[in-house]
Amino acid sequence: MNVLTENFALYGKGFLGTVELTVYASLVALVLGFLMASFRVAPVGSFRVFGTVWVTVLRNTPLTLLFFAVLLGLPRFGLVLPFQLFAVLALGCYTSAFICEALRSGINTVPKGQGEAARSLGMSFGQTLGTVVLPQAFRSVIPPIGSTLIALAKNSAIAGAFSVTELLGTYKTLNELGYSIIWTFVWIAVGYLIITLSISAVFNVLEKRYGVAR
Repeated sequence: MNVLTENFALYGKGFLGTVELTVYASLVALVLGFLMASFRVAPVGSFRVFGTVWVTVLRNTPLTLLFFAVLLGLPRFGLVLPFQLFAVLALGCYTSAFICEALRSGINTVPKGQGEAARSLGMSFGQTLGTVVLPQAFRSVIPPIGSTLIALAKNSAIAGAFSVTELLGTYKTLNELGYSIIWTFVWIAVGYLIITLSISAVFNVLEKRYGVAR
């Protein structure tokens, strides 16, 4: 227990760092995922190609390699930002590909007649997608989106290797101070468990309220 009590500030800083990464990267992932899902079902061929390339490249690229590309590659092209912001972009873009596919699978569950009826009333593609299709699709994709964001929270641990403050990175300092590595990781695991259970609780509430009744 002394590992936690004597280093509570260090654990707290790492915990908050992971929470910030998770929240900001989740927002980026949700926005980009929604946008790419819209592209993938758009009637414009160039949009569909762009969405497909985005998903294919990011889903098949190791996250660590993406971190290297973003955190070490972009500054070479003159884009210099705080490492935490780079980490948010890397995590958010990577996760957006999975959010996109979850949303697209939900869109495919909506009967085609719904979209056709909306278009027969004179609605545009954007209006049909935003007011008719997505509200119905959202109900069926709450669990997979929740699981994807939980994975994002755990993936944020990679950011510690790139000088970004997060929970897993606290073990380096504690190891140097001579604390038990086992108990160090036990409390790190507890921190991640708190974050992931919190995300799970939020999505359980959403699922009970908006999910498809079974």
